[in-house]
Amino acid sequence: MVEDITARRKDAHLDLCATGDVEPGQNSTLLDGVHLVHCAMPEMSVEDVDLSTPFLGKQLRHPLLVTGMTGGTERAGVVNRDLALVAERHGLAFGVGSQRAMSEDATRAASFQVRQVAPTVALLGNIGLYQAVRLGVDGVRRLMDGIGADGIALHLNAGQELTQPEGDRDFRGGYAVVESLVNALGERLLVKETGCGIGPEVARRLVELGVRNIDVSGLGGTSWVRVEQLRATGVQAQVGAEFSAWGIPTAAAVATVRGAVGPDVRLVGSGGIRTGLEVAKVLALGADVAGMALPLFRAHQAGGVAAAEQALEVILTGLRQALVLTGSRSCAELRRRPRVVTGVLKDWMAAL
Repeated sequence: MVEDITARRKDAHLDLCATGDVEPGQNSTLLDGVHLVHCAMPEMSVEDVDLSTPFLGKQLRHPLLVTGMTGGTERAGVVNRDLALVAERHGLAFGVGSQRAMSEDATRAASFQVRQVAPTVALLGNIGLYQAVRLGVDGVRRLMDGIGADGIALHLNAGQELTQPEGDRDFRGGYAVVESLVNALGERLLVKETGCGIGPEVARRLVELGVRNIDVSGLGGTSWVRVEQLRATGVQAQVGAEFSAWGIPTAAAVATVRGAVGPDVRLVGSGGIRTGLEVAKVLALGADVAGMALPLFRAHQAGGVAAAEQALEVILTGLRQALVLTGSRSCAELRRRPRVVTGVLKDWMAAL
């Protein structure tokens, strides 16, 4: 059955992300081309740092979104609930993975339910653009409301779908769906990529349609093209290998999209973010919130909630240290501090 195929695919994704080669070595976020400038006399203490930021109508204590990974199976439900609990405890935002399995089989909804452990977290539902075409506005709203979400992420994943053996092949009508969802959901809608990045041209078009939340989800971390390549065989596996490094690097996507859409759009910078210093760099380039998943997921798989919290503490400590060492008391101040952009990133930014 269709729902069984979807569920098996979700568990296969978890296996590959836990242990597989899902981050091709040739892929780079290009964040190594971003250099924050040291302030030898910051004239502040660590306690002066305020990392709070608004998102989805709520106030985050830390500018981090645990980006959507999974759902649809019992194992996925444990991952969602445990990481949502971590997000609740530390004031992060949290996103579930694609609710396609839930839309195909209502009995799988429990794996996306996290409100019992995260009653106040800023929560994002998740559905693919071309599943949304079939579900319509009312169907998408039911998915969001069905888990008590504050908003829903509409994910764009043409690269993944083309490599996925059972994936979509028809990508027409996407902007029309976005427009209808914006009209119905307003600022509760976030449009995101899935590791291939959103560039300034697409971002401008989305904003013209009324989108006010964008997650660029750039190249440099988990490659969902690679994930599907590892599941595929024959021609799709061979072509997937060729395209597993396809996309707009995260740093280039954040910087150029912010320049294209102006200051009023809430921008999430995700895709290969692994450390607190990298969080600081995407914030300095213009993101309001940084998104990450794999570091917390792998820590959770190794040692449960305690290990995920330990990994998060390392990230948050690094972020605070980056602010102190640039003399920044807030994320807004960090964006105003000088930075140096070098190498290939400078070329990408000039070209885009």
